Amino acid sequence: MKPNENPDPLILGGKTYNSRLLIGTGKYRDFAETRAAVDASGAQIVTVAIRRTNIGQNPNEPSLLDALPPSQYTMLPNTAGCYSADEAVRTLRLARELLDGHDLVKLEVLGDPHTLYPNVVETLAAAKTLVRDGFKVMVYTSDDPIIAKQLEEIGCIAVMPLASLIGSGMGILNPWNLQIIIDNAKVPVVVDAGVGTASDAAIAMELGCDAVLMNTAVAAAKQPVLMAEAMNLAVRAGRAAFRAGRMPKKLYSASPSSPTGGMIGKP
Repeated sequence: MKPNENPDPLILGGKTYNSRLLIGTGKYRDFAETRAAVDASGAQIVTVAIRRTNIGQNPNEPSLLDALPPSQYTMLPNTAGCYSADEAVRTLRLARELLDGHDLVKLEVLGDPHTLYPNVVETLAAAKTLVRDGFKVMVYTSDDPIIAKQLEEIGCIAVMPLASLIGSGMGILNPWNLQIIIDNAKVPVVVDAGVGTASDAAIAMELGCDAVLMNTAVAAAKQPVLMAEAMNLAVRAGRAAFRAGRMPKKLYSASPSSPTGGMIGKP
């Protein structure tokens, strides 16, 4: 291994990343706070809601790209706010034009505006079209292992099951389904939606997720920049714990940390 080479990189779309935290850019006070939070998070991939954030489609307004230039960060345009496959496909085709042929995208097709739960039927349809069009698709989905596998088989480069509803901060509500998805996936699994605090991110990584994507957990914190730093540490700690391999859980089987054999007064 070369000096300073990361022994455990995240690989997405043929590119290597040191950080396993992906962070959203919405809901911050202004672009300056967005940049400060992204820097504190250590994230190299930032997701952008094309229907809500200006990246050049409104030339007379401030652009996010001035605060987060693509030369320093990998943009991950997403289809937040889309409720049909057609909407999502049109949105990402626009993003590709605005970002000079950029093909790494995040697909999400929502089912309703109240829960923001994914519409998996429309998601599957959009994924087929986008993969056929040459996009590298990372896809937000439910925690249904069958749907996750179907999205992988379509050609999506990462599946992104929710931990709980978008913006809920409820954490991982169904670790068992998530574990099934992880165990059967041949592409990276990225927890997307529902993370509320650092321990949620750490648990996702300890389960074996390849990365975590979040926005509201940071942007809605009382101190977003400090929370971004906490999430950075949590993702790194959770990944290290996963790689280290935790001790087995044992009920009523005490085992002292220090050996008792050879103690003074004992044979």
